[in-house]
Amino acid sequence: MRVITSPTRLASLLLTGVLLTGCASTDSQEEELSGVAERQLYQEGREALEDGRHTTAINRLEAIDTRFPFGEHAQQAQLELIYAYYESDDWEGARAAASRFIRLHPDHPQVDYAYYMRGLAAWQAGRFSLERLRLIDISKRDLGATRDAYADFRELIQRYPNSQYAPDARQRIIYLRNVLARHELHVADFYLRKGAYLAAVERGRWVIEHYPQSKANHDALAVMVEGYLGLEMRDRARETLQVLIDNAPNHERLNGRTFRPQHVKADALSA
Repeated sequence: MRVITSPTRLASLLLTGVLLTGCASTDSQEEELSGVAERQLYQEGREALEDGRHTTAINRLEAIDTRFPFGEHAQQAQLELIYAYYESDDWEGARAAASRFIRLHPDHPQVDYAYYMRGLAAWQAGRFSLERLRLIDISKRDLGATRDAYADFRELIQRYPNSQYAPDARQRIIYLRNVLARHELHVADFYLRKGAYLAAVERGRWVIEHYPQSKANHDALAVMVEGYLGLEMRDRARETLQVLIDNAPNHERLNGRTFRPQHVKADALSA
């Protein structure tokens, strides 16, 4: 008798086969490593990491973490596992491993490395390399990873200002601060176009208060001027305009000492 299998049934059978193969492979690997000593696992993991065989390195280092959590090489294996995840582009795995190490070993002499790698993994998750190639403007994207990286690097330099990783973290913070500030201004611009003038003013003030050294501060002042004009608060708008003139007399929104709104239907304002 000929058995006819529908495409859906066939796909289900194939998926089941893959899952069973994967489970068998995992069980086989665990059985293979079950009798291996900690030192040998560590040596194999180190060699694999140096050779760029990240999957093997992760496999060996995870085995140490599971089987020898208090062993001679346990803490170093946990540190190297962070790097192995990072090198395999598993940003979430790297961040999770770093956070775990920080929680378990807050006084470890290399805990600053864990803080740094946690931030670096978030940095990579934000796909900053794509912006450098001008393929995207990350300030217009969801900035969850960007905020994580900013917070992680700030925590590193606050806790360990003399860490060897602190100088690089400080440089990245400058870049991240400008990205986050620019994002706030994209949102503020949207509010101005929609007539949500108070929300636009608050966004501009947020940039100035929370990212005071960013390049976006002058644009934030311009947003506040226009927002106040939309709210018909011309006195407040004029006060803010004077601050803008004092700090950025050649700002693109100025014509001498006169400010012309871009989105708000209001007369030009002079200081």
